[in-house]
Amino acid sequence: MWLPPEEVPLRSALRLWVTQRSSGHFVLQRRRGHGAGGRLTGRLVGALDAVLDSSARVAPFRILFQVPGSQVCSQIASGATLEEAERHWAWLEQNLLPSLAVFDSADDLASFVTGKVKALIAEETSSRLAEQEEEPEKFREAWVKFASRFNFPEAEKLVTYYSCCCWKGRVPRQGWLYLSANHLCFYSFLLGRELKLVIPWVDIQKLEKTSNSFLTAAVRVSTPGKERDFAMFLDLEEALRVMEQLADVTLRRLLDNEGFDPDPLLQEPSQITKRDLEARAQSELFRAVFRLPRPERLHAVRDCSLWTPFSRRHTAGRLFTSDRYVCFTSTEEGCCRVIIPLREVLSIEKMEDTGLLPSPVLISVRGQMAFQFIELKDRDVLVEALLGQLRRVQASRPTQPSASRAHDRPRGEEEKMRLWRDHLGEHGRTVCMFRTDTTRRLVATGLPRSLRGRLWLLFSGAMTDLASHPGYYGRLVQESLGRCCLATEEIERDLHRSLPEHPAFQTERGIAALRRVLTAYAHRNPRIGYCQSMNILASVLLLYAPEEDAFWLLVAVCERMLPDYFDHRVLGAQVDQSVFEELLRERLPELAERLPSALASLSLSWFLTLFLSAMPLGSAVRVLDCFFFDGIAAVLQLGLAVLAANARALSSSRDDGQALTLLSRFLDHIQSEDSPGLPADSHHAFLSDDQEPPQVTDIGDLIRDSYEKFGPQSVEQIERMRCRHRIRVLQGHEGTAKQNVLRVVGPEVSFPPDDLEELYDLFKREHMLSCYWEQPRPGPARHDPSRPYAEQYRIDSRQFARLFQLVSPWTCGAHTGILAERTFRLLDDSTDHLIAFRAFAACLDTMYNGEMNEKIKLLYRLHIPPALTEDDQDSQSPLKNPLLSTSRPLVFGKPNDDASDYQKQLKQMIKDLAKEKAKSETELPQMSQREFIQFCKTLYSMFHEDPEENDLYQAIATVTTLLLQIGEVGQRGSSGSCSPDSGAGPGASAPPPERDSVFADTDTAPDTAPAPRAFPQEAEGDWTVSFEHILASLLTEQSLVNFFEKPLDVKSKLENAKVNQYSLRTSEMNSQLLPELQPDSDLVG
Repeated sequence: MWLPPEEVPLRSALRLWVTQRSSGHFVLQRRRGHGAGGRLTGRLVGALDAVLDSSARVAPFRILFQVPGSQVCSQIASGATLEEAERHWAWLEQNLLPSLAVFDSADDLASFVTGKVKALIAEETSSRLAEQEEEPEKFREAWVKFASRFNFPEAEKLVTYYSCCCWKGRVPRQGWLYLSANHLCFYSFLLGRELKLVIPWVDIQKLEKTSNSFLTAAVRVSTPGKERDFAMFLDLEEALRVMEQLADVTLRRLLDNEGFDPDPLLQEPSQITKRDLEARAQSELFRAVFRLPRPERLHAVRDCSLWTPFSRRHTAGRLFTSDRYVCFTSTEEGCCRVIIPLREVLSIEKMEDTGLLPSPVLISVRGQMAFQFIELKDRDVLVEALLGQLRRVQASRPTQPSASRAHDRPRGEEEKMRLWRDHLGEHGRTVCMFRTDTTRRLVATGLPRSLRGRLWLLFSGAMTDLASHPGYYGRLVQESLGRCCLATEEIERDLHRSLPEHPAFQTERGIAALRRVLTAYAHRNPRIGYCQSMNILASVLLLYAPEEDAFWLLVAVCERMLPDYFDHRVLGAQVDQSVFEELLRERLPELAERLPSALASLSLSWFLTLFLSAMPLGSAVRVLDCFFFDGIAAVLQLGLAVLAANARALSSSRDDGQALTLLSRFLDHIQSEDSPGLPADSHHAFLSDDQEPPQVTDIGDLIRDSYEKFGPQSVEQIERMRCRHRIRVLQGHEGTAKQNVLRVVGPEVSFPPDDLEELYDLFKREHMLSCYWEQPRPGPARHDPSRPYAEQYRIDSRQFARLFQLVSPWTCGAHTGILAERTFRLLDDSTDHLIAFRAFAACLDTMYNGEMNEKIKLLYRLHIPPALTEDDQDSQSPLKNPLLSTSRPLVFGKPNDDASDYQKQLKQMIKDLAKEKAKSETELPQMSQREFIQFCKTLYSMFHEDPEENDLYQAIATVTTLLLQIGEVGQRGSSGSCSPDSGAGPGASAPPPERDSVFADTDTAPDTAPAPRAFPQEAEGDWTVSFEHILASLLTEQSLVNFFEKPLDVKSKLENAKVNQYSLRTSEMNSQLLPELQPDSDLVG
């Protein structure tokens, strides 16, 4: 066991101890008197140790740490046996010793080793307590430290923690790795320096085990542009496994939660625990091994032995129980596997316990079969649980027994039928049959045509679904008849493309059956609906199985055997294609280096159609036989066999096109006994007349090679690889979406590409933060991968307000939240209370890079409906309007005392603006006085704490006074020109700006003009001012022009936002320091 470092004098250490091993800084010693041999001194020491009580005895083995040049050692570990001490010694050699060479200072080295050993002790203690208690005190202490060190909200659930080192260059930093529901965090405080790392799981692109010149093993965490290595774990494999599970859960919850039956654990991140992760991983592996429906949850696992009549002995293995199944798999891989649906069970009995049959249990099933299990621990508890589950299954719904259908037997199948008749007689004829290596070999030789459909049902588990849902398919067909949607339109388009050369689909009867199967499935699972390649698969299923059986086979393939294959992104197929590439690098490394990059697109079609579109139908059906028995492993190993058979030709191919042509020709000429002859003109299209056709390959030989050279693949290995590659594939989709967003939005804004990318990352992170710590809100989805790239991520008003505060240059103190609310309303063109990145970027682009007239126009729109009101809706975009987009603001000198010149200048400017306005296709509504006051209030708030604050306040006061005068003159002119019969209402527009009366009063008596009232109550609706008036007035003040024309630094804002985004959200959730937007009928969906 590891011990707190305690100093031991080196001289006294040599009197009672014998050095067994020495390696640099560490010494493994054995106490004299223990072990073989020994002189008188050793015998005396051994006798003394023997007579001491247990509390005073000394462990016979220990490990010392010695700093070079020092006469004092520190004991860091002890062991009761040599094996225990050697286990600690091996850990030091593999993890700690290689990294000590980087330290130049002896004090630094000693501090590092001492800290590492203390961390190992703490981790061992927490692991032992975690086994005894659901949430031990040590774990709660670690959670408190985690929360205080990283300042996360309480909703951020800590899952587990490890002692480890983070490498920065060649220097390790000892610390603690915290794994929470949404983040990977590392904290270190060493030699007075603090290090904090926070990595969201959604940013992790790759998790892998690696090594370098200093370390034998480390976990490498790859994020965009960075790689970090974590090493010196007490159990590296466990840490890596938990990291992969957490990354997989989080990415699927946030980026791809589109499954037919989503895992409840994915929806409640605050409830995730390490134990739950392990249970989920075991359940997923259990379902994958036995190909069970997704809702099945693993209840118990017991070591036992099962009587196997075909071998006449008890076979050791493990028993698994779930909601509706009892399953068994032998300890020896592939020896025996049994799946017992509880609906097939007649009785579960405890037999008499004897010396030959310890703790036996007998399970009787339909078909006159019985399974005898022995050596079951906690037999009584297990049987009671199984009986309770059996009662629930039998009472849940009526079922019908699995009926075997009779088929005509074609000639030429007699030998296959004889073999299968004998095999089924020994191993069982129902879904509860024994599945062994012998069964696999028979499947590889090809299923009899008359049994193929029924055996597909047995191997896939579809027979249990069929028997458990009597009448379900018929109801689906009736409900889906006559319905028209996108899925049915796509089905109709592809019906006549499904095996058009086969006679069965050249008649309306075959087409109608295919239509019913596809339409019924689209109605059952609208999330998948219909995807291309489903028509080809369903067509082949209908050739060998009745219509209802074909439907349930399609269900088994789409929802269990090929998860996530049939959606608009075909993620599952891409994951398996990535797994295939990794297996190719492992099994055929030389060929992998020479293969063309275009192979990925070709091999992807192999997985999507299970080779049905890549080779002749008779051969592809043989592939389906193996697929229904061994799952995706059969397709993976067959793909490797195809490449191995063409390795020499592929290695010598000149280019990608030649290599792909060669593979296509090879697959086209794969022959089977179901299609023995190939037409004479079946050469590949790229063959010239003088080229010889390729040699015909027998599918049986190819399948045999695939099993002998590349299989069978372990289900556990494939599932682990799928988990790892799913992270990469999902992140690849996110990267593609990001690049497309930048490509679409980039030309529309003036931000540099790097700044636009940073802005997109902030926008996406704001969405993710809400997913981390907030409950999902009703309304449209905020992340929808089916939408256009620039609209896949959308944010609501609260998220927008936080981003506005972080990155907007128009910060107005306490007024910022109000301005953000108005900006959100203005950008919400669709009135669904969500905005996409495109609108967000365009708005910020105007604030940072727009001309002065564009900025004033945006401010103007923020103070008129719909931004300022609730009822009116805006159909125009507030950005990039051609009005005044080519007119540069005028630059004035300091105003002189000649008011007449000043007013003439303003008069001429208004005339010019009126001409520009006449050319424009759109016209902004005029602003009322109350709206104008809000406009001025915003400007005053924007000028606060500006270096030119006093000049700006004076300038805006001058402009405000002038505009209030213009509005009042327009009000008087409007009321004076309206006759009772004119029909002009109180909202009549102001006179055109060409009127000289605008300046009449100030021309005659500039010093005696009456002071305007800020909120005239008697006729507020008549007081209006136009955008042109406001813009022209603002242009007359040089300080205002300089304010709106000065360059703004977006980089510093983005850097500051990147640092403060988390803290802002945490402060809001924990302390409510940031005032939230008031509820509004326009903003609440």
